Amino acid sequence: MTVDRPDPERDTAAAQEATQSLIAAATALPEEALAEPSRLPGWTRGHVLAHVARNADALINLLTWARTGEETPMYASAEERDNAIAAGAGRPLAEQVADLRASAERFAEAVAGMPPPGWAGQVTMRSGRVIAAAEVPWRRLIEVRLHHVDLDAGYDCADLPGDFAARELAHVLDGLTGHEGIAAVELRDTGSGQVWKLGAADEPDLVVAGTCHDLVGWVTGRGTGADLSVTPDAPLPVLPPL
Repeated sequence: MTVDRPDPERDTAAAQEATQSLIAAATALPEEALAEPSRLPGWTRGHVLAHVARNADALINLLTWARTGEETPMYASAEERDNAIAAGAGRPLAEQVADLRASAERFAEAVAGMPPPGWAGQVTMRSGRVIAAAEVPWRRLIEVRLHHVDLDAGYDCADLPGDFAARELAHVLDGLTGHEGIAAVELRDTGSGQVWKLGAADEPDLVVAGTCHDLVGWVTGRGTGADLSVTPDAPLPVLPPL
């Protein structure tokens, strides 16, 4: 399995482009649509947009940590994170869009201000996973692209750029390979021929095959997997949440 090495400059540029695409989609929505459900349980579209903006600021905290050496977590607490999203969810569309744009600019400025040695600094994600600071812009790109899908505004996993879909699939499956407690599954990308083996068993119990985009939708919890094939015929296995 090959996972692309992070490239902060490239990934930040891609994240900025993805943010502009998200802003265009949000701007096209009628005002009342922000209060309607998104694809994320319990969240409206307004919650999704508010989260994307606050995520930019949270990731700036990680860059600050790497740059200064002073521990600066993404969020002060889970409660603070949730309250900030809830507080921003009901804002008018113009405020949401302005916040998305301003927070994205702050993130780009934080990246530009990173000294080269800072990218090797180790920081801790909200999940507890420790990563190199160089991976932070890639994490931002993931947030923007996948939450664009969650907005439920006509953009689906099938619309994800091919290079992003392939990289995100490898990224997610890299974390699941050899994972204890999940079914032994072999995944096959029918387009590229790439194969991944999940679970701790030597031989898979099931083979799940499909296009890269359909696989991404399934492994990220943003697709039902209805277009994937399972051999032998059986329900799709349950994967741990991201």
